[in-house]
Amino acid sequence: MRRISEDFLYQRTIEKQVKCKGIGLHSGEEVEVVLHPAPVDYGIRFKIVLEGKETTIGLSPFLVFNTEYATCIGYNGVKLCTVEHILAVIRGLLIDNLLIEVHGSEIPIMDGSGICFVNLLREAKIIKQPAYKRFYKIKRSFCYRDGERWIKAYPYKGLKIKYTISYPHPCIKTQKFLYKHGEENFIKEISKARTFGFLSEVEKLKQKNLIKGGSLDNALVFDDKGVVNKEGLRFKDEPVRHKILDFIGDINLLEYPILGFFDVFCSGHRLNNLFLKKLYENKEELLTCIDFNEKRYKILTERFKHPILA
Repeated sequence: MRRISEDFLYQRTIEKQVKCKGIGLHSGEEVEVVLHPAPVDYGIRFKIVLEGKETTIGLSPFLVFNTEYATCIGYNGVKLCTVEHILAVIRGLLIDNLLIEVHGSEIPIMDGSGICFVNLLREAKIIKQPAYKRFYKIKRSFCYRDGERWIKAYPYKGLKIKYTISYPHPCIKTQKFLYKHGEENFIKEISKARTFGFLSEVEKLKQKNLIKGGSLDNALVFDDKGVVNKEGLRFKDEPVRHKILDFIGDINLLEYPILGFFDVFCSGHRLNNLFLKKLYENKEELLTCIDFNEKRYKILTERFKHPILA
């Protein structure tokens, strides 16, 4: 049996502070994000700086207050929108402890994918810390449905996602992708996939006071004939890959990453959040916590295959 990688057992943060600026997709505002190293067991937290006041928010599915075209969290009247891409990248790169300082009310959209945040975190240099990781693991099979859409979860020693989308557009139709999680797999297969939309919906979204910062530089746009963006598709199935990026970010609004096999059909931010809340509300029945602490280290390395390579 393959032993668990020493690097995988340890918590991770970044070595140095890094920052970037960008436009909020929906707010249209320029936002600065500063990523700070954090100590062991700190977790992932947002520090929102607005009008000279600072508010720190941790991760919880119950802090989500809006899932219309993005995942937005809030606490005591302070709101932060479009958190899903940066959370997906943090989990994709196996980072456990990080303070995300945001000067604004929305995480910048960058190029519409997660690759800019991947490059930023790699620039900061990811390092291991002297403490063991913790995970939630799906304990038993579970299905959450919303009409014809559903998310099914099964016990699994790593993270695997089978995702299906279906759109009437001729360039999308039905797309399926099976993703097995690993740092390099995430970077190559998922992180570059951009958020997407349809030219026919632009005016409707603007009337809702959304996509003020949207452009062909930060979104993949389809008209009746095909892709509007000059560069075309980054992957032939880029839309379904982006949905997986969103899903990874949305389901990691918990204090620890989740291990399991997820079979997803036509989900979105709203269903992802409802599913996660239901899991957490029934965590005694549906989730178990794996704690790679020092006392259990020898037992766990014998009983579990490498969760990323399983």
